[in-house]
Amino acid sequence: MGPDGRLSAMSIARLYGSGRPVFSFEFFPPKTDTGYESLYQTVIDLKRLNPDFVSVTWGAGGSTRRKTVEIVARIQRDIGVTAMAHLSCIGSTPEQIEQTLAELAEARVENVLALGGDRPEGYEPPPGAFTYASELAAFIRSTRFDFCIGGACYPETHPLAASPEVDLENLKRKVDAGVEFLITQLFFDNRDFFDFCDRALAVGIDVPIVAGIMPILSAQSIRRMTSLSGAKLPPALEAKLAEVGHDDALTHDIGVEWATMQCRELLEHGVPGIHFYTLNKSQATRNIFQNLLAT
Repeated sequence: MGPDGRLSAMSIARLYGSGRPVFSFEFFPPKTDTGYESLYQTVIDLKRLNPDFVSVTWGAGGSTRRKTVEIVARIQRDIGVTAMAHLSCIGSTPEQIEQTLAELAEARVENVLALGGDRPEGYEPPPGAFTYASELAAFIRSTRFDFCIGGACYPETHPLAASPEVDLENLKRKVDAGVEFLITQLFFDNRDFFDFCDRALAVGIDVPIVAGIMPILSAQSIRRMTSLSGAKLPPALEAKLAEVGHDDALTHDIGVEWATMQCRELLEHGVPGIHFYTLNKSQATRNIFQNLLAT
């Protein structure tokens, strides 16, 4: 705690040099007031697992900019967990981004995730808006604020990249611009992650690469998410999901089992951290942690 009793934030990049795996959770801003209270309760529930930090996403087209700032500030101030705000190129001028950074700094949030963002249909960028995460990272680094900057990466290649090689070139550009650690998009085959880490290191990307894990809660929703992200479901996992059909309870069990298997193997191979995409729910993540502690 600081001298005024407020939580002293922690640079997330330093956590990855601690010699132990770092665990973190991701949430998104809800659409209703009831959803916000439910979210805070979920964060409180998951705090019992002692996460190293949590992150809060940035809505499509910058639609939740204000709420993202409010949520990370409240999580860090009132719940007492280091929080990271996602920032996107979409929908904001450089002046608006700098104002957001000032608000985060005032709340003693010192970690941000710089993202290119998904362009909504018919999107018209505001004057001076950035296009790529590398531009956003460089801008953040150029301001008066001393933020720790993270970035995103795609083990199975960004859906819009011309090739895996071009994707890595773009990623290297982002790291050179000031990104200090990378969190992967969701994936379900660890071989894709290990291969990606090897290829990234071969082109000089030597920052920590954190595994992004999403427990499957619904077969329908995960197929929609994988179609958007370019991730694939391994045949063995597809077969398990097909066996249970639309039974969400059984799908949940399969998702927890598969994610537990992934996490065990990743930890055995010395992954610097695991970042859970919680979908604002706590049960699956708690179950995975219980499984990991039992081994």
